[in-house]
Amino acid sequence: MKRAAIEEFFRRLSARDPEPKTELEYSNPYTLLVAVVLSAQATDVGVNKATRALFALADTPAAMLALGEATVRDHIKTIGLFKTKAANVIRLSQMLLDRHGGQVPRRREDLEELPGVGRKTANVVLNVAFGEPTIAVDTHIFRVSNRTGLAPGKDPEAVEQGLLKVVPKAYRQHAHHWLILHGRYICKARKPDCPPCPVRDLCAYPAKTTADELSKGRAAAEA
Repeated sequence: MKRAAIEEFFRRLSARDPEPKTELEYSNPYTLLVAVVLSAQATDVGVNKATRALFALADTPAAMLALGEATVRDHIKTIGLFKTKAANVIRLSQMLLDRHGGQVPRRREDLEELPGVGRKTANVVLNVAFGEPTIAVDTHIFRVSNRTGLAPGKDPEAVEQGLLKVVPKAYRQHAHHWLILHGRYICKARKPDCPPCPVRDLCAYPAKTTADELSKGRAAAEA
């Protein structure tokens, strides 16, 4: 995708949603961190259902440790890999107290040392909690970047580096959320919803769906 097209791509996404937000529910950097750790291989909707009661009881590392791993596990048992994730939440809470005075660190290196935190999770926390212009490449962003021709890459880190090179600086702060939401609700995995897509004419995807195709697909699903 050429530079002018990329500029227009993000201008349109910005015009539709000037201040995009994460769909994960959180109240501070710590609960955001925990929510993002729990969201691996899980939906935001599922994570929110599990964390509402959990965060009402514990929204700091000390409070989470006081609950204990078994109680955390019981609250998140509807989420995939809940046993491993509960252990990670307890371990990262202890590390935050031991190494960072109970605060979520603002350095990527410190974040990635925490159990259950990889590059994607660190990027989300840096972007959402601390306003850094990072781009966390999840399955939606990976698909949209490759399908549209925006920033093709063979793996998430390659796509991330490509996006950081091509996304105009004025749009970098919110690019992460625009692309996630676009992939979640329009540029879907099985069949993209191309007819109402605001960037359809800029997209390089050769197999764009038509309104008739989508209508037949919905009818078949309902039959």
